[in-house]
Amino acid sequence: MLLEDRDYTLIIDKSGSMSTIEPNKARTRWEILQESTFALASKCEQFDPDGITVYVFSNTFKRYDHVTSAKVKQVFTENEPGGPTNLAGVLQDTINNYFQRKAVGKTKKNGEIILVVTDGEPCDRQAVIETIVNATQGIDTPEELGISLIQVGSNSNATKFFTALDDLLLSIGAKFDICDTVTLDEIEDMSLVDVLMNAITD
Repeated sequence: MLLEDRDYTLIIDKSGSMSTIEPNKARTRWEILQESTFALASKCEQFDPDGITVYVFSNTFKRYDHVTSAKVKQVFTENEPGGPTNLAGVLQDTINNYFQRKAVGKTKKNGEIILVVTDGEPCDRQAVIETIVNATQGIDTPEELGISLIQVGSNSNATKFFTALDDLLLSIGAKFDICDTVTLDEIEDMSLVDVLMNAITD
């Protein structure tokens, strides 16, 4: 199965807007995300027993290695929402880390899936596009690296940007289409396995 023998990285948006209370849910996006992250970490553990890599970002980012479901609460306790949505910097670090490990033979056989959970449009759209397009030039197959953009909330500009990334990557110079877009609400109707599979087979 393509989901096994693979590394998983979760990038979590902690920008200021993540403290927004979602209508109908009476909880902040940050609180909703903690539950989803726990579920995701639990699922990924089945495929990647040594835990997942978690980044938390706003203007800057912080990285946690070998995060199991038991460690998710600590990540959320140590961080709180605030600042802008600087996605390109953390995404570049994640991709650099993958290629550094690949160069010394330390990646898993089936590659890596990167899941980005965010509620807003990144403040550095062009840099995000360039980072993803450049990443595709360094991989050998479209299944090697998957990026799934999971949107929390209903920011229409973010939706348009992520949909464009999903649909237009090949037309702007990418070697492969490695992006998939989904909303957190859609995930509730999908299994996490479906989400992960979409990230590498879209």
